[in-house]
Amino acid sequence: MRLMDKLERKFGRYAIPHLTQFIILTYVLGYVISILAPNIQRYLTLDPYFILHGQVWRIVTWLLIPPSRLDIFTIIMLLFYYSLGTNLERAWGAFRYNVYILGGILITLIGAFVFYGVEVAILGTAAITFGSLFSTYYISLSIFLGFAATYPNMQVLLYFIIPVKIKWLAYLDVAYLAVMMIIGGWATRVVIICSLMNFIIFFLSTRNMRRYNPKEIHRKKVYTQAVHKGQMNVTKHKCAVCGRTEKDGDHLEFRFCSKCNGNYEYCQDHLFTHEHIK
Repeated sequence: MRLMDKLERKFGRYAIPHLTQFIILTYVLGYVISILAPNIQRYLTLDPYFILHGQVWRIVTWLLIPPSRLDIFTIIMLLFYYSLGTNLERAWGAFRYNVYILGGILITLIGAFVFYGVEVAILGTAAITFGSLFSTYYISLSIFLGFAATYPNMQVLLYFIIPVKIKWLAYLDVAYLAVMMIIGGWATRVVIICSLMNFIIFFLSTRNMRRYNPKEIHRKKVYTQAVHKGQMNVTKHKCAVCGRTEKDGDHLEFRFCSKCNGNYEYCQDHLFTHEHIK
């Protein structure tokens, strides 16, 4: 991903760190709104008609709509997504993770307006309720798919009991989406495609995902630690006679001899007593 590397070097400092925390916080705020003021939610959804008629805040506020109802399973799922997103950001880096998530949001916005425009052009009006279709559910699902593609062999406990590799859960999700694409209408198909396009673009344009593999990350970490440890053992001064270095005493002094042919360094005890090398 040469383009991504160039963008990261240029704009990487603007990346939002800990983006998953902000995503979970928006869901929590959405649940609070749904409990305290449920009627307000209908003014927050992503609906191009109302956006084009002045309700521009919907471009952002639809992110406050949680992907599912609030119950004990939802709380567990949010904690699960928090763990997935945090690990993805740690593996990919904040910038790439930002591009992945924000790219999915942007594509969803574009898809909503394109579908609305097509409907108006063909039917003269929008025939669907956009607020019930374009939600954060598929964006959250893209986090799961991204994690599964990066850590396919990681095991999770299904229902806290059954150990299963995460790639098999991802295959089930992909199969479910494929069924929905077949039996659903065009609106459902557009929503699924737009919401998951970030996953498709990100992984199809990435030629080498090996560097995000857990084993590769661990190998690099071990290598970096070994290099750093090796550098700590490197000495700057060494006496050509006795072999002592600056580590053999805090008060040792070393000087080069101008009468020796070559860069020979001597400690303070042998600087004037050594035999000159010609």
